[in-house]
Amino acid sequence: MLGSKVSGAGWLSRLALAAAAALAQAPAAAQAMENCKVLQASGNPQYPPYLWRDPEDESRLIGANTELMQWLAKEIAIPIEVRYVGPWGRVQEETRAGKLDLIAGAFFTQPRTEYMDYFHPAFRETRSVIWARKGAKFNYRRWGDLVGLQGVTVINNSFGEEFDRYAKETLKITQVASLEQAIQILQRGRADYLVYEDSPGEAFLAKMGIADIKQLAPPVANENLYLTLSHRSACNTPELRGRLARALYKLARDPKLMNGLIDKSIQLWRKQNQAP
Repeated sequence: MLGSKVSGAGWLSRLALAAAAALAQAPAAAQAMENCKVLQASGNPQYPPYLWRDPEDESRLIGANTELMQWLAKEIAIPIEVRYVGPWGRVQEETRAGKLDLIAGAFFTQPRTEYMDYFHPAFRETRSVIWARKGAKFNYRRWGDLVGLQGVTVINNSFGEEFDRYAKETLKITQVASLEQAIQILQRGRADYLVYEDSPGEAFLAKMGIADIKQLAPPVANENLYLTLSHRSACNTPELRGRLARALYKLARDPKLMNGLIDKSIQLWRKQNQAP
């Protein structure tokens, strides 16, 4: 009986300590939100129609995901600046360090959860595909058909955890700094195939005037694009996470909104890259 009383007292003591800690953290969280005047965001700068560098101001990113961030800023009542900080690998490094608050579009991988929070639901589903030169002398129907061939992709890109794991263990895939470079490597015959998403791939092939590269079926993976928030962001508080989650839930209930932003961005990309 005495042991039971001691145990109960210990439980009450721990509960009191937890309550005190929560009360102590509350003012700090409130202060953090008060000091959070603007959120810095970035993403893959070679990802039309979702994101690409503004030809009129290359310090900025434009596209459907930038438009989405402006909508989101109104929903959470905090301005969001979407800027170019470098290639996709650098974006992830800046987020890990807390120099960026948000990534405007990232696939889910377990390693990335070590340095950023993912918000559900996802705001877009994308398709990752195999690209090959027309007349390629291999038949692709499943991942195993790529064994023994030389692939290429963009550094630090993910195509879903399952394919990433398979590729690491089984395939030969060189990683390069940019999609444009990867396409050139494929076109020159220095790689047998390219792994990349369908819409950005089509956009860059059109921009580069390349017609002899095609995508193969079936897709490597169908992956969701998520908004993420750096663990080290000074603005990362329960209140902000709640605002972001509520806004994305609202977005999911209105699919026409994101579809409209993508259609608008496709037209802008085509206009910027049409032949004079």
